[in-house]
Amino acid sequence: MAIHKRPLGISGLEITTVGFGSWAVGGGEWAFGWGPQDDDESISAIRHAVSAGVTWIDTAAIYGLGHSEEVVGRAVAGIPAADRPLIFTKCALEAYPAEPFKPAVRNAAPAFIRLEVERSLRRLGVERIDLYQIHWPDETGVPVEDSWGEMARLVDEGKVRAIGVSNFDVALLDRCERVRHVDSLQPQFSLIHRGSGIDVIPWAAAHGTGVIVYSPMASGILTDSFSRDRVAAMGEKDWRRKSDSFLDPALTKNIALRDALKSIAQRHGTTVSAVAVAWTLAWPGVSGAIVGARKPEQVDGWLPAGTLALSAADLDEIAATAERLGVGTAPVRPK
Repeated sequence: MAIHKRPLGISGLEITTVGFGSWAVGGGEWAFGWGPQDDDESISAIRHAVSAGVTWIDTAAIYGLGHSEEVVGRAVAGIPAADRPLIFTKCALEAYPAEPFKPAVRNAAPAFIRLEVERSLRRLGVERIDLYQIHWPDETGVPVEDSWGEMARLVDEGKVRAIGVSNFDVALLDRCERVRHVDSLQPQFSLIHRGSGIDVIPWAAAHGTGVIVYSPMASGILTDSFSRDRVAAMGEKDWRRKSDSFLDPALTKNIALRDALKSIAQRHGTTVSAVAVAWTLAWPGVSGAIVGARKPEQVDGWLPAGTLALSAADLDEIAATAERLGVGTAPVRPK
């Protein structure tokens, strides 16, 4: 079956409900890396996803301090032009190449955004970026109106096709919307991290803003093969080793929630990964989910989410389990 497609808000872009996330593609030599990663495997995974029907790739300038964009550029260059996916990337995190493990500064100054877009265009090897996003709100004192005005100018100049934001709250979204329409929003959203279902996803639905959620499998927890042994085997530089979600007491509850998804996956003849991703896609306003992979076979684990529709009974069962286990605090079920 062909992967389902949805409009990205009113941007004019149509995307498959699952897209390839290339955070891990950046490798492990930076502050939020996933440990060592083979570039050839990354390229194989990207091309496998595209050949299976995935129509978009999400990356960011910060991933591997530019390395992810370079790998994505190499991957899409080897795909026939007619079959190439849309490219989404992000800006406004200023890193320090000489100190790769130093946390980046959230800098959305217009001059830095312009510098970033030129770098991204070069690394990706494209003439225009399909969706360009501010990765995190500025922390240097730049008014969001100035940042968003610069993003709008990039559209007017033809350097980018659509513009969006990631990790913004409703107040910032309102301020951006008064300057120019926000084409897309990228929030964290999964069965474990459900906070976006309270406010920003409903805001987006009400304003014609597309939503592409990130970490729908909770960075690997809500997958069939996840285990405590996997955590123990993670590289020393893998950012997840220090994340609360991968440490007790949260880890025990999260694994129990993952285990509870197995019966639903069996009923549908699919994977736990697909169920977890399909749960995010069941929320009104969500256009698509960004799903990562480090090798081609991992893509096959979540691809079925692109055609999977969870029933009302499935959603009720998942909600009851999340409440019983005490995982997360936000809404447990889409309306």
